[in-house]
Amino acid sequence: MRFTNVVSALGLALAVAMGIAGITAHAQGKKESASGANDTQILQDLKEKLSSKRFGGVKPDVNRGVVTLSGTVDLYSAKADADNRAHHVKNVLAVRNMIDVASSSELTDVQLRDKLAEKLSYDRVGYGTTAFNSFTIGVQDGVVTLGGVAYGPMDRDSAVSLVSNYPGVKDVVDNIEVAPLSPNDDRIRMAVARAVYGFPSLNKYSIDPAKPIRIVVVNGNVTLAGVVDTQADKDTAGIRANGVAGVFKVTNDLQVAGAASQEQR
Repeated sequence: MRFTNVVSALGLALAVAMGIAGITAHAQGKKESASGANDTQILQDLKEKLSSKRFGGVKPDVNRGVVTLSGTVDLYSAKADADNRAHHVKNVLAVRNMIDVASSSELTDVQLRDKLAEKLSYDRVGYGTTAFNSFTIGVQDGVVTLGGVAYGPMDRDSAVSLVSNYPGVKDVVDNIEVAPLSPNDDRIRMAVARAVYGFPSLNKYSIDPAKPIRIVVVNGNVTLAGVVDTQADKDTAGIRANGVAGVFKVTNDLQVAGAASQEQR
């Protein structure tokens, strides 16, 4: 009798175990089926979001909610935009961006850097903040690294957008800092700009819309950057900035033409 009870108990346990296994397998099957259905819908939605001509060379793929983007685009901005659109598709778990940006064999890294520096020097002209932005540019194998300080978020975004939409740029690393909001710093910026650009020997620089003498102010500390014609102009600009009330410190990083760093504008 006791042996029969043990056998019955073992049989019941086995049945329960098999039942659980069956339920688990069924649930797993439903999960995989749902995953496959999601992938189909994700791919359809993704193709709609990438239907623009600028994404014509992009090849999307989906596996268990993970999107892989491959192919080629003409501009880095299209690569970044495709990534952003993929992230906003419903049920996407992750995005692998393997898109290549078409090469511009005509430009070396040095030439690309110089062209970008020239473009950036005239960015935001007419908005009244050009003189208060100071950016650095590094280029290696088509990857552009931006640094320096922007007057505000819009100035930073404009600089990044300009570079992202330039042919030959493979990727953009944004290390630009945005100056903190400060009424006192704004007062100092305007006062330094008047003191520097309004001085007779430096007034010639105010004519250039690129504003070659850049004035960065952070917490009352002033940094002068850019390029001037002579050592005398550099020294004069430093003296004028130091004479502004409320300035704690002036760092004169102005370069003299002919000896200017090609990365600082």
